[in-house]
Amino acid sequence: MKTSRYTEAQIIAILRQAEGGVPVAELCREHGMSDASFYKWRAKYGGMDASMVGQMKAIEDENRRLKRMYADLSMQNDLLKEALGKK
Repeated sequence: MKTSRYTEAQIIAILRQAEGGVPVAELCREHGMSDASFYKWRAKYGGMDASMVGQMKAIEDENRRLKRMYADLSMQNDLLKEALGKK
């Protein structure tokens, strides 16, 4: 996945400027980004502050770890069923 050239702190600062009344078109031109990027960011980070972004990252990491654990256990379960079925 391509990483953003903006950090979460920069994204939140841009969103704060928009909340402060700066037009979206002007913000996009100033920061060299598209309108679509701004609206995606607003959907994802809207109403968050820096601590909430950290919590969101931690939850995403934990979710990724749990999904990997589930996949490993599921694969082990399938292998055991297959081994027991051959007897």
